[in-house]
Amino acid sequence: MDRRIQAVGVPDPDRPLASPGAAPRVGLLDGFVLEPGFPTSGALREDLPHGVQRLVAYLCLSRRPGRSAVAGQLWPDAPERQAHGSLRSALWRLGKIVPGLVETTGGALALRPGVRVDVRELSDWAARVRDPGSDLDRVTPIPQAVQADLLPGWYDDWVLLERERLRQLRLHALETVAARLAMAGRSGEAVDAAHLAVRTEPLRESAHRTLARVHLAEGNPAEAARTYQCYRILLRDELGVEPTERFTRLVHGLGGRRPAGPARVAPGQWQPARTRSAAAVG
Repeated sequence: MDRRIQAVGVPDPDRPLASPGAAPRVGLLDGFVLEPGFPTSGALREDLPHGVQRLVAYLCLSRRPGRSAVAGQLWPDAPERQAHGSLRSALWRLGKIVPGLVETTGGALALRPGVRVDVRELSDWAARVRDPGSDLDRVTPIPQAVQADLLPGWYDDWVLLERERLRQLRLHALETVAARLAMAGRSGEAVDAAHLAVRTEPLRESAHRTLARVHLAEGNPAEAARTYQCYRILLRDELGVEPTERFTRLVHGLGGRRPAGPARVAPGQWQPARTRSAAAVG
């Protein structure tokens, strides 16, 4: 777990939080990172207490919760009075390190406007992907953040719920952008995006179906069949089940006939449609 606060220089409490071109940024994907964005006067790195990290992370994911809700979520096992005291302490510590990052309005807490959060940026990207009227150039290249997990090593209930939501969000976005790229004739990028969805969740059938559809749109039925067969082997090995009839019909026709599978592959050797790689995505 990354407990560093990455800053530049020592902040002046009287200086506004975000100066032009130096907006504070919070990273929650692949670990916690806080970049205050103060004007440079020399690199500074110091430990940020975990309780303060949890406070900032919760505000990033919750938008504008009340003080009681924050105290209850972050210190669920403590008596109410003690939980509120811990919240006041965390706010005081945060204010000493990054003054003005959090604002209080009517008993609610929120990050100050202008603070960038990588999770929110990823969600905004996914929203643009889902918007059929958005320009494809606004959603490509695919951001590296799509491959990152939320706060690995954190097991709070509110983190686990958000981690799963983001996992589903990025998988649906990858499948959607792959389909849109294929429709636009940008086959190479479409294959890369579909491969990235497969690599993110190898047992997810819709990701493999998307890859097969991209191959069919590109005029490569053999690659689509290979994708199906590789997924079929993986699914039988891991879960002992077959692909759905929907996938079978996509590749083998309306009869849904399941051809005899190829020779079994050794563990660790499976890779659908080996002629492509998702490594270049991002």
